[in-house]
Amino acid sequence: MKKALVILASTLAMSGAFAQTAAPASAPAASAQAGKHERNVEDRIAYLHSQLKITPAQETQWNAFADVMRSNGDTMGTLFKQRHDAGPQSAIDDMKQYATIAQAHADGMKKLVDAFEPLYSSLSPEQKKLADQTFRQGPNAGAGGKKHGKAQ
Repeated sequence: MKKALVILASTLAMSGAFAQTAAPASAPAASAQAGKHERNVEDRIAYLHSQLKITPAQETQWNAFADVMRSNGDTMGTLFKQRHDAGPQSAIDDMKQYATIAQAHADGMKKLVDAFEPLYSSLSPEQKKLADQTFRQGPNAGAGGKKHGKAQ
């Protein structure tokens, strides 16, 4: 289960991020990428809500989990924008900045796991089975994405 959550958070935190850093983009392009990232997070939240068949009684736990997903997405989006805006850097500065991103990702994962545990506990056996299958598929399996690490 932890592996599945790591995959989920990685997608939320980094979707499009490597594309942002691979080639410099203009400010409008960076802004468009940020908007796309926010839509991706919201699309993933909607997909998971539907896929897990969240009931009205589970909405409180769900909302806490979704809020952490949004917060993590905002944090990572900000860090990647800062990385982009910094322009060319020395190797050491680049490594330091990436270490900051990696630490924020790890911190965000901890928050995501902490928010997911009460939600997962509230799920019915059928919903837990759906959650296990959904997260096992990888972060991009839903909402039009591709599975990671599996032949298509």
